[in-house]
Amino acid sequence: MATATPLGTTGSATIADLLPRSVELFGDRVAQKHKVAGEWRNITFAEVGEIVSEIGRGLIDLGIEPGERISMLCTTRVEWAWCSLAISAVGAVVVPIYPTNSPDECAWVAGNSESAAIVCEDASQVAKIESVRDRLPNLRDVIVIDGGPDQLRVRGRARDRAELDARIEQVTQADPYTFIYTSGTTGPPKGCVLTHGNYRSVLDMVAERGIVGDGSDELIYLFLPLAHAFALLLMLSSADRGVAIAYWGGDTAKIIPELAEVHPTYLPSVPRIFEKLYTLVTSQADPELIAKATQIGLEVRALEFTGAEIPDELRGAYEQADERLFKHVRAAFGGRLREAVTGAAPIAKEILEFFYAAGVSVMEGYGMTETSTAATAMRPGEHRFGSVGTALPGVEIRIADDGEILLKGANIFQGYYNNDDASFGAVLDGWLHTGDLGRLDDDGFLYITGRKKDIIITAGGKNLTPANLENDLKQTRYVSQAVMHGDRRPFPTMLITLDEDEIVPWATARGIEDTSMPALARHPDVVALVQAELDNANANYAQVGQVKRFFILEHDLSYETGELTPTLKVKRNVIHEKYAERFDELYR
Repeated sequence: MATATPLGTTGSATIADLLPRSVELFGDRVAQKHKVAGEWRNITFAEVGEIVSEIGRGLIDLGIEPGERISMLCTTRVEWAWCSLAISAVGAVVVPIYPTNSPDECAWVAGNSESAAIVCEDASQVAKIESVRDRLPNLRDVIVIDGGPDQLRVRGRARDRAELDARIEQVTQADPYTFIYTSGTTGPPKGCVLTHGNYRSVLDMVAERGIVGDGSDELIYLFLPLAHAFALLLMLSSADRGVAIAYWGGDTAKIIPELAEVHPTYLPSVPRIFEKLYTLVTSQADPELIAKATQIGLEVRALEFTGAEIPDELRGAYEQADERLFKHVRAAFGGRLREAVTGAAPIAKEILEFFYAAGVSVMEGYGMTETSTAATAMRPGEHRFGSVGTALPGVEIRIADDGEILLKGANIFQGYYNNDDASFGAVLDGWLHTGDLGRLDDDGFLYITGRKKDIIITAGGKNLTPANLENDLKQTRYVSQAVMHGDRRPFPTMLITLDEDEIVPWATARGIEDTSMPALARHPDVVALVQAELDNANANYAQVGQVKRFFILEHDLSYETGELTPTLKVKRNVIHEKYAERFDELYR
């Protein structure tokens, strides 16, 4: 499946031999950084290679056979990477499970994949599995990271390295590398079968496009769940390009402080983090200053990219904006960020423009689990904000007659394990039917316009794409989530949640005594504030597409309540069903 090896990669044929080649090429380089007792510690590629070899031989001693599935139930940490690479080395299949999953959800993934073993992070994750053990007839072993891999490594040291080497050599590009279960906004997760060739091809695509740099000075900061295809690709890219990864300390409240500690050059994230950072660095600034500074910064960046001389007057204006605003933005990202990337959900164009003007390139990309993570990407200076970029090398894009995005390439998955559902993710004549709607401009830039399942058709027959207005409203300081409703209804309505970090200080400053979220959701001043923000957003759309009425939910949407996926995408069907009576009230 893989083509010629791009410059700067290991040249591995499969994921199984990726790490051994990394050790040969980058042995003394730092491969991983992680926190131990509050201090960052470095681990070299050579050290990672030895650890993974011992765990791999331990898995052989445990009786793991090629092709067997091993589930990973763990947060993002170095041990996840060690165990995952060892599973690949012995020819087994990595099956990630989100650590936030309930016991029933864990049972579904482990059971549907017929996992022979599960790697659990700690006793709390083991307890989940033990509570559903009777539903997992194929499960033989439960391995515990906190205390477990060391025992596995001891077992591995007693076995000959040649056994593991032989396993690595037997793995082919056609063999399954991972089953990644889509988080899914509808129905139970489906296990995407992705081969070693699928992921080798997308590693080559990413390397050729230069998305992840190479060199000992590069550093990725990773907090995204390794159960997600995006984080998994970056873990592999680290080994492929000889780039270090700093694995977060496990506390979401410390993500921004940790950026300042490790000073990453590359930051993968989801829109919500960038929205929070945008609010953090702009909340105390004059809106006119932000708008003017953004325009100045965009002009300077455009000239820099072309190599043109920056006029003295423009340079002086930029230096003032930089001193008052932009230098604080770069500092919030750690001070030396080369590039950030956002995906999984829409993000406001204005946020991307602001960060780019400040010298922080936040680029959008597009892909699915079914495309081994990625299909398109943008690069700084070769971008069009509002687009998700152009096709990666080797990927073809076609727009069907109904507007659906179709994709073809060596990174397209092999189908769903034990599931013939082809409503979305069907591959016909080599073309993946994504279920997303979009358009291509004359230069090949892809724009996402909606999702087939998300289209609202009003009672009057008007087709509406809810994501656009929702995204405009979420860009405002006081709104956390916005979900449009209105299929087969006379007009669109909306569920809105408040951003607690912003609305509470606003309410306190106005003398509102009860600042609990249920009280604020009902307070007439808050309702009026949200109405004003909605009016501003509505003004950008034709009258038929404007939200006429709304209600404010007493709490934010969350994964724990079943309203968001683990990657923070809204489960629309859950929202519409769960709050059906509230929506009905808006039409009475």
